Amino acid sequence: MANYGTASIPYPGESRGDVPSFAACQRLWERYEMLDNIKAHSLVVSGIAVQLGQLARDRGWDVDQPCLQAAALLHDLGKTYTIRHGGNHCQVGAAWTMEATGNPAIAQGVMHHVHWPGPLDPERFFLPLAVLYADKRVRHEEIVSVRGRFDDILKRYGHTTRRCALIETSRTQALELEHQFSTAIGVDLNAYPFDSRGLVERA
Repeated sequence: MANYGTASIPYPGESRGDVPSFAACQRLWERYEMLDNIKAHSLVVSGIAVQLGQLARDRGWDVDQPCLQAAALLHDLGKTYTIRHGGNHCQVGAAWTMEATGNPAIAQGVMHHVHWPGPLDPERFFLPLAVLYADKRVRHEEIVSVRGRFDDILKRYGHTTRRCALIETSRTQALELEHQFSTAIGVDLNAYPFDSRGLVERA
């Protein structure tokens, strides 16, 4: 049975669509032939995003945890395809997510998990910014610092001056986002002992 919930960002006049369960997200992984290492990465990202959502809820924020979990689980849905065929994995994954769920909030989290184009307002745009931040704390399957994650990204993808500049822009944004989240929820996220075990609701 479909599970519905309120989205983190209102979309006037649009259906908020379906919020897929953990099992439904797994079925989408299989449909789009997600590689096992990307599945493992997505599980850890989801665990961090859910825990960040709980920290925000403890501060009284209205966080839709099922929506957040789904967006984090699906954030790399398009990655295997683009590894094999090229393209932008954020755009591909967001299109597939929107087609499967009809939920623009979840699709937005997938679309903008590499770079956020708007203001860094963690409470107003919690879902996409939480997914972006969680992704920047996971190197493969390992929880690392933002700086550690970007050191790895630079090593693997910084082959041109342009790519290095884009990576540095993303690094600066991620560090500022970490500061904004930490200030807003009163927790030093750089020092917070995130542990993804047991954080994913699998119902």
